[in-house]
Amino acid sequence: AVQVMESGGDSVQAGGSLKLSCVVSGNTYRQWSLAWFRQAPGKEREGVAFIRDGDTNYADFVRGRFTISQGNGEPTSHLQMNSLKPEDTATYYCAFGDSGVEIWGDVSEYNYWGQGTQVTVAS
Repeated sequence: AVQVMESGGDSVQAGGSLKLSCVVSGNTYRQWSLAWFRQAPGKEREGVAFIRDGDTNYADFVRGRFTISQGNGEPTSHLQMNSLKPEDTATYYCAFGDSGVEIWGDVSEYNYWGQGTQVTVAS
């Protein structure tokens, strides 16, 4: 079975940095898509960044501050988050799907999700 696991969440001061990681085990897709989403209390889950075969996409509110990358071997991704702001506080989720993802920020496009990792940015 496919399992998605995030790590790296923590509490930091505004202006700080964090690096999140996502590891997918049990993958059966020859080509795949991976995205990071986040959800703050009382808000909808929103797409943060996306990667597929080296191509990336970002939400406007993180562009220039966050960088998504892809690891080797098993599907792996890192999300480097710099210049963090209090409004970045949320639970961050890794989403995994096949190569047919068309609207990367749409939660319904992904078949597998991790449990989430908490990021808290203090002002």
